[in-house]
Amino acid sequence: MIRRLAGIGFFVLASLGFASAPAQAHPHVWVTMTSQLVYAPNGAVTGIRHSWAFDDMYSAFATEGLAQKKKGVFTREELKPLAEVNVTSLKEFDFFTYAKIDGQKVALADPVDYWLEYKDEVLTLHFTLPLKSPVKARTLDVEVYDPTYFVDFGFAEKSPVSLVGAPAECKLSFAKPEDANATSSLPMDESMFASGNWGAQFANKISVKCP
Repeated sequence: MIRRLAGIGFFVLASLGFASAPAQAHPHVWVTMTSQLVYAPNGAVTGIRHSWAFDDMYSAFATEGLAQKKKGVFTREELKPLAEVNVTSLKEFDFFTYAKIDGQKVALADPVDYWLEYKDEVLTLHFTLPLKSPVKARTLDVEVYDPTYFVDFGFAEKSPVSLVGAPAECKLSFAKPEDANATSSLPMDESMFASGNWGAQFANKISVKCP
């Protein structure tokens, strides 16, 4: 699924060229996300757990032609090969997830516990990104966005972010990006687009502060 998504995105950008791309920068796929920040019993951050629900149009495109025993229903097993394609392809894009601990970038390992769910004609990807090494942190900052803004990520309306196993004193906050339509109407920063990081202005931001 993401391999198809990524291929379409880059073919579109390649055909338009970076000189004309700023006028075209808008999303083609929408993802509604919930995230959990996972901690070990000793208070160290161990990983980031995501659930990404794709828009219904893209969900239909991604599942078109997939084998299914019951029409309109896909089991986790039937979606397993597609889930594998997802996580393999997402690695090229750093899983659209960027984390810092105490102000320093932190390395994320390959995803674990990944699977796809199909419900109410919506495809949802579940996966966990472990830290390569669990770390005790005073501050943890996570941003989720597509630098090319081909994919628009947005927090779910209810309980979009939560802590799992974190010390009781830790405080969680999160911020949605500015309204995309309003921001897109503003003159584009050519240097930002040329750097391939135009989508950073639409980042979903999560912050945890611990004593």
